[in-house]
Amino acid sequence: MSCSSFGSRVMPSARRIVAGTAVVLASLGLSTTTGSAAPAQVSVAPSTEQKAGTLDGFVIENLPDGIGTSSDFEYEWNDVSFHSRVWETGPDSEGAFKVDLTVKTIRGEQLTDLETLKDFLVEYEEKDPGWQLTPVKVGGYDGLFAGDEVFYFIEPGVAAEVTIDHERFTDEDVLDTAAGFHPEQS
Repeated sequence: MSCSSFGSRVMPSARRIVAGTAVVLASLGLSTTTGSAAPAQVSVAPSTEQKAGTLDGFVIENLPDGIGTSSDFEYEWNDVSFHSRVWETGPDSEGAFKVDLTVKTIRGEQLTDLETLKDFLVEYEEKDPGWQLTPVKVGGYDGLFAGDEVFYFIEPGVAAEVTIDHERFTDEDVLDTAAGFHPEQS
């Protein structure tokens, strides 16, 4: 199964529609509450705030240049919880927003190793069971890479995933971002 767009690689169709609508509505809500009459920018350099931060106990250290503004989301599927931060640019000339980057934590008792994480994501993202993945190390963690996305196993019950707009960003961008998305050191 071939997927040509970022959205079709991230979420199954029904969840994609709901999540995509939520992202657009959240973005529109943010832009309408600013009170500014100036048009929104299609592409902006990340601010210092975008360059640093945490999400669900994970540090976010490395982000590619040129990503848009971020929004956070929490959701659950099959007893697995997700915390995600999504950066998007827009609106374009037709009023649409485009997802640049997503980082997410994935937590659930059923995630016992990299193989169970992969099996879960195959079902969740409606991937072909023969999904072509390349083994990678993300920091000290074992992961699997598929061009615009990399996911990696942290410890039983905890994993992470980073996806990127492969039309605008490189394999190196997604892997560098993933290397900078890791549990906080206590």
